[in-house]
Amino acid sequence: MSYVDEIRAAVPAGAVISEAEQLRTYECDGLTGHRVVPALVVLPESTEQVQAVVRACHRARVPFVARGAGTGLSAGALPVADGVVIGLSRMNRILAVDLESERIVVQPGVTNLQVTEAVIGNGYYYAPDPSSQQVCTIGGNVAENSGGAHCLKYGFTTNHVTGLVAVLPDGEAVRLGGFARESPGPDLLGAFVGSEGTLGIATEITLRVLRRPESVRTVLAAFDSTDAAGAAVSGIVAAQIVASAMEIMDRLTIEATEAAVHPGYPDANALLLVELDGAVSQVEADFAAVDGICRDQGAWEIRAASDDHERALLWKGRKAAFAAMGRVANDYYVQDGVVPRTKLPEVLRRIVELESEYGLRVGNVFHAGDGNLHPLVLYDGRVEGEPERARALAEAILEACIEAGGSLTGEHGIGVDKVCSMPLLFGSDDLEVMKRFRRAFDPDGLCNPGKVIPTPRLCGEVPGPYRAHPIEKAGLAERL
Repeated sequence: MSYVDEIRAAVPAGAVISEAEQLRTYECDGLTGHRVVPALVVLPESTEQVQAVVRACHRARVPFVARGAGTGLSAGALPVADGVVIGLSRMNRILAVDLESERIVVQPGVTNLQVTEAVIGNGYYYAPDPSSQQVCTIGGNVAENSGGAHCLKYGFTTNHVTGLVAVLPDGEAVRLGGFARESPGPDLLGAFVGSEGTLGIATEITLRVLRRPESVRTVLAAFDSTDAAGAAVSGIVAAQIVASAMEIMDRLTIEATEAAVHPGYPDANALLLVELDGAVSQVEADFAAVDGICRDQGAWEIRAASDDHERALLWKGRKAAFAAMGRVANDYYVQDGVVPRTKLPEVLRRIVELESEYGLRVGNVFHAGDGNLHPLVLYDGRVEGEPERARALAEAILEACIEAGGSLTGEHGIGVDKVCSMPLLFGSDDLEVMKRFRRAFDPDGLCNPGKVIPTPRLCGEVPGPYRAHPIEKAGLAERL
């Protein structure tokens, strides 16, 4: 029996896709510049079915890639040409809700927003909130360690996953963690979250939900420059105000979102969104302080939402920013780099220089509180040479982030898109430890191959790290 026959026997009728025109649906994720058509797509409905599919692939030495909603932006779910895509969209059940323990157990195909919808009637919610939360799935959030606007105060997916069931690359199912916040022994759960599907497939995920805060205030401030908006962010942090979110958009992004979803933003060069939550007295005191700091830094309009409807309207443009760029450009390339907050003005000015150098526009929207930039490089794929220039510009922005003491990714992951940039940040000994850890889970290299860790076949010879602080000279292997 071939591995395809084994797979067909293990899943329900209609759960195997092999027709060429249907396979093309799965050829890329949200970063459409990378495309590969898989040999087969399978849509299992349970952990046992995922195990059977993985075992068939393991026996036949066929590579496989797990896929959620396909909203990722790093080509992390890019198929392998002769491999299998294991689509988890049919594993979309909420398995348990235990509010006494403040836990909810879900399958990986449950969307991010559905988690909150399942508990909000009882006064709870799920904190991580990627902009694609209406469609992105928890399995993908776990793979990429997704964040969202409120990660400044509440952290990323890893801070809200307390346990999971994972199918390893040989088909064995293991349970990592549980309902408790911490488990004894090595933190394998923490290693799995954010491993981008390279260590196995999560099929059951236990999440921590939080009580809704007593009060929430959302403030929009308009500035004449991103420098002024950034100075307001620094002032808020220096005042020891713990905002739940601080987001900045530049003029190009404001114009695009206004044309697309009409949030009613002022005509400004930069907008700062600040959200505060907690006890009523604390929120009101922080709101007054934020208002004063923004005015001191030159804010010429400050608007506070008076109810949930106005709050949703203020966030509407920010949540729609990526998609809105389709209003001003035929194509765009999303980048995802991180810099220290104090370096934001410097890096933003460098991006302006790069725009001129490469002859392309860049829209900037970012999590200002933790320095996570999301520059959107605009181009026209129909014009010869523009896609290549866009990619080169995006890579140059990443290099500027690293030179400023930052990192390659805040929440979108490395995937295929940034795999060849890994040596710019990590030394050879660091990368070797990562390879050894990955091989401990997947010695045959079948689970989402070609992602995260560079190889000569993928990247050729690449330069070493920019930074050479003593701790990084030692390398991860020596630190361990």
